Amino acid sequence: MPWLGCSGLPATKRSLPSLSAFHAAIGFELGIADIVPQASGIDAGELLGWFDHAERDLPWRRPEVTPWQILVSEFMLQQTPVNRVEPIWLDWVARWPTPSSTAAAGPADVLRAWGKLGYPRRAKRLHECAVVIATEHSDEVPREVETLLTLPGVGAYTARAIACFAYRQRVPVVDTNVRRVVSRVVHGSAENPARAGDLDEVAALLPDDQAAPRFSAALMELGAIVCTARKPRCGLCPLTECRWRSAGYPESSTPARRVQRYAGTDRQARGRLLDVLRASPAPVTRAQLDVAWLSDAAQRDRALDSLLVDGLVEQTANGLFALVGEGD
Repeated sequence: MPWLGCSGLPATKRSLPSLSAFHAAIGFELGIADIVPQASGIDAGELLGWFDHAERDLPWRRPEVTPWQILVSEFMLQQTPVNRVEPIWLDWVARWPTPSSTAAAGPADVLRAWGKLGYPRRAKRLHECAVVIATEHSDEVPREVETLLTLPGVGAYTARAIACFAYRQRVPVVDTNVRRVVSRVVHGSAENPARAGDLDEVAALLPDDQAAPRFSAALMELGAIVCTARKPRCGLCPLTECRWRSAGYPESSTPARRVQRYAGTDRQARGRLLDVLRASPAPVTRAQLDVAWLSDAAQRDRALDSLLVDGLVEQTANGLFALVGEGD
């Protein structure tokens, strides 16, 4: 005879969502998977229907854009807002539309074109990536995630983003926006730390057809413009089911990350020194660099040393300083 629940009806998996957190915890402890509520999914129809009218018109999403140009956008978008990337990306792909054209440019030209995007080591790595693609992959961006991961500057997220958005493959793409949406909608939690199972979990949410890449883009878009970290716009959310909303929007127990300041940091000092070098067609003296950052001589020295170590700046035999490749 089956065990009867409080209602007098046989207990089945259909009644599981009403189980308490205590029962779920005991289920995990005892290894009784059947009594633990299963994670809900994300309705692909709702999400894709919303994306059809809410999708931002970003230039790297247009049909004529090549895999290389999508790769360039992924490098630029790391830790940088869309509105800062867009004009520089447009100029970049007009000037260097292929890996070989980028590889043929000098590294100093690449650093100048990078402009104010910040984290200029990304520009150096992008140039190195272009050289490898041009020389070892016949000027074609590889399709396979495993091969993409061997390219300079391409990590786990970027490799999957290229496979998904450039080659329309059904691979999970997990960034901060996606992780936040899944944590809230599926787990009902405001916590969104990186987890070992993130890729598998997002892969399980993907549709089993050709809509998977667009679903990935829509999931990312939802996190970027609706399910934001601060002040989420839940009234605009297209998803009928959201465990975080149903739970009353529980707050995170993790202290909010402090906004990283820029003014007065070593990053700003590095940027000022690079500005001097970008603006000069020839190597400059130490005195010319010194006037770019007068507030803290020790910080200025530290910033210059780091630029030399990173290979962004080089010193000539007669003690002048130049962008990489221009010190001869």
